[in-house]
Amino acid sequence: MNKALFCVENLRVAYPQGNEEKLNWAVDDVSFTLQPGERMGLVGESGCGKSTLGRAVMRLLPSSSQIEGRVTFQGQSVFDLTPNQLRKFRGEAVALIFQDPMTRLDPLMTIGNHCIETLKAHSPELSARQAKEKALATLEKVNIPANRWNQYPHEFSGGMRQRVAIALALLLNPKLIVADEPTTSLDVTVSAQILQELTRLCSEENMALLLISHDLAMVGEYCDRIGVMYNGKMVEMGDTASVFREPQHQYTRSLLQAALHIQAVDEIGTGDWGLGTGEISSQSPILRVTELKQYYTIEPNFVERLFQRETQTIKAVDSINLELYSGEILGLVGESGCGKSTLSRTILQLIHPTSGKVEFLGRDLTKLSRQEIRSSRRQMQMIFQDPHACLNPAMTVGQSIADPLFIHHLADATKAKEQVLWMLEKVGLTPTQVYYQRYPSDLSGGQQQRVAIARALITRPKLLICDEPVSMLDASVQSQVLDLMLQLKEEFELTYLFITHDLWLARFLCDRIAVMNGGKIVELGPTKQIFANPQHPYTKTLLAAAPLLARA
Repeated sequence: MNKALFCVENLRVAYPQGNEEKLNWAVDDVSFTLQPGERMGLVGESGCGKSTLGRAVMRLLPSSSQIEGRVTFQGQSVFDLTPNQLRKFRGEAVALIFQDPMTRLDPLMTIGNHCIETLKAHSPELSARQAKEKALATLEKVNIPANRWNQYPHEFSGGMRQRVAIALALLLNPKLIVADEPTTSLDVTVSAQILQELTRLCSEENMALLLISHDLAMVGEYCDRIGVMYNGKMVEMGDTASVFREPQHQYTRSLLQAALHIQAVDEIGTGDWGLGTGEISSQSPILRVTELKQYYTIEPNFVERLFQRETQTIKAVDSINLELYSGEILGLVGESGCGKSTLSRTILQLIHPTSGKVEFLGRDLTKLSRQEIRSSRRQMQMIFQDPHACLNPAMTVGQSIADPLFIHHLADATKAKEQVLWMLEKVGLTPTQVYYQRYPSDLSGGQQQRVAIARALITRPKLLICDEPVSMLDASVQSQVLDLMLQLKEEFELTYLFITHDLWLARFLCDRIAVMNGGKIVELGPTKQIFANPQHPYTKTLLAAAPLLARA
């Protein structure tokens, strides 16, 4: 190997701190190099500086940020590039895949136009036909069919939007991809396909990959080398197998321990803290879903009408029957876009079903007035996958968590503050008085998700619908939050519908698992049974694709 492709030397980054004299380094004296074709994983807890590092090397931080050190790409200083050189550098030399695809996608542009715009900006010599052919071939690599070319980002699930973002990064054949949690919102099968595709491209094109992730098993499977970050510093760096076999730093050891705790074979959730399998039939379910359907239609555009294209019907939720019992944790797993989130929103009546019944505590929610539905939501709360969806950027953390108490007239201002501070302590945001005053923009993604969890729990609901609630958290925090959810479940007699694409997490937590594919539930049963003897081919595919830490 000759000259290093990418070199970071003594990098330090501090965000503007207002009047404070002492700088708070988000990235503190980090150095590493990447060779062409090398795959390096960067792991660490939420807020440790991983994403800041990724943005700093692409010069995507606010101009008021303080940066020290040196970053070179093929020997040239990145910090000395002119605006025109920088434009070519981003995309053609280095591509960044963000954690949140909506920061990359324009809601007013179709998916096709996103691709064409990127290609025209960097490869103007391509004809319109060549650009479209190249774009369609790239979209196909990430499993986006050609018939979705004219759709907009809001018509895609979170996972499908992430696939679009990955396709946009691959369009220009960059020499280095900086992937910041690129598969957080994807199910295991698509995640495996995309990472296999990325690693194959790295080998074929001699393209390097910097994979920023909290998923140790994934990093172990796809990266040659691993760097562990803690509190802004690189505390451990080395060959992946060596680091996993003999971790040197205490923090690395705790990360591995937490991940192995979730994947431990003996930790299967069935019956450990739920109902087991024998008691269910003798109880009345807390939630019963009967023949639930949620269909959407895609109207043909003007040109498609000329060719007599018919209206397409998407069966997002197709004749679902489901029962959930008091005190149970039911896991709902399946690929991105299979209808899991749509099902949860339909159960909550955030969207009205095409047909079918949703009975909660004996009442059919589909027949209630808006006021009655609103009142029933005190007993049935949701934790969303993306905390931005439920946190108002103009409200402090304290105000956000207290808001449901005021909506449902459950507390006055004094009592609400007491309860909010108690809940902040429960979700590990301490010192509580400090976090009470902060805004979502002051928090890392993982901290925002903890605020969202606290907000959902504050009304003491009976049923909690959790839509990928820990997908943005690193293994150690994930483990803490899951243990907290189990503790709160006992304390407040909660019932969970737990939606996840992480099979090991579902196995660790859930009493029963429902596997969803193409809008239908294809398999449902006790967790041990699903893992030991899966019946449906799709379930077998899911299990085969899940990365296991022990393999690393």
